[in-house]
Amino acid sequence: MIIAGLGNPGSRYQDTRHNIGFFVVDRLAQRWGNAPFREKFHGEVALVELPGPSGSERTYLLKPQTFMNLSGDSVQPAAAFFKVEPSGVLVIHDELDLPLGRIQLKVGGGTGGHNGLKSVMQRLGTADFQRLRLGIGRPPPDFRGKPSDFVLQAFAPSEGDQVEDMVSRAAEAVELLVKSGTAQAMNLINRRPS
Repeated sequence: MIIAGLGNPGSRYQDTRHNIGFFVVDRLAQRWGNAPFREKFHGEVALVELPGPSGSERTYLLKPQTFMNLSGDSVQPAAAFFKVEPSGVLVIHDELDLPLGRIQLKVGGGTGGHNGLKSVMQRLGTADFQRLRLGIGRPPPDFRGKPSDFVLQAFAPSEGDQVEDMVSRAAEAVELLVKSGTAQAMNLINRRPS
């Protein structure tokens, strides 16, 4: 399995809403023994061995370093090299259409205008990969700018507790997915209150 958290590289984007996928992958690396990341596939990748439904499973954590709009240029080569089918790819990404703090697991579907998802879909040649959508909410009514400006802003200090809680729950959701499979994970994750 490949768990790819989407974001943008560099200190300028480090704490932005668009980088919430990186936050979760970093949290998973901590929880799973501080697996070291190395540069490969135009990204940073770490290998962990996890107990799964059918024994120990090799799981790869991936943070594409291609910038968001070219995320597929990292995800697809990694999937090809490790011989992981699209159904074994989990993409963790920010989602404007969910309120801040809500998480949702789904398989397939459209991009919702998310350029990172669009790139992954184009490079994999299918929409049939797993997604963990992390709600960042829509811009407030007084926001001046486009949604693309909003996602590149840092979370407000007042949102810190909600973001921390969401990252923790997202890491737990991924662990449940790896341990119990997609169907059971979706049943539990998607009915949790926000």
